[in-house]
Amino acid sequence: MDIVEMYTDGAAKGNPGKGGYGTILRYKGHEKELSQGYTHTTNNRMELLAVIKGLEALTRDGLVVKVFSDSKYVVDSISLGWVYGWQKKGFAGKKNEDLWRKYLEVSKKFKVEMKWIKGHNNHPMNERCDVLAVAAAENGPWLDDVGYKP
Repeated sequence: MDIVEMYTDGAAKGNPGKGGYGTILRYKGHEKELSQGYTHTTNNRMELLAVIKGLEALTRDGLVVKVFSDSKYVVDSISLGWVYGWQKKGFAGKKNEDLWRKYLEVSKKFKVEMKWIKGHNNHPMNERCDVLAVAAAENGPWLDDVGYKP
């Protein structure tokens, strides 16, 4: 069974404020880094977008994707199945509906396994994702987070 390791992190300078995500994909000895900055967003949006962008970058359906994230918001929402309950209720009153809908769309092609790791705990891949996310938030270039709603 083919397994992809995905490491993710998000950052926001102010909440809301400028933000960014960092994602690292590892597959069969290859590694790819992704990052992007946004002008007006939140940390939770960047944490979730990091996972979405990583999944979108995969070109083979049916892969097992082990996602390592320091975001309890993202990990628990997916691994405990909360997002599927929100979906059944039309996301009534839930933040980040646009990104959760996008996650559900792109994740259908894979078997996603979420793993929580403690942030800022000297985990090399998490630390690298943090560097990518913070650099994207601070240095741009920035895109508009068109789905962000205060």
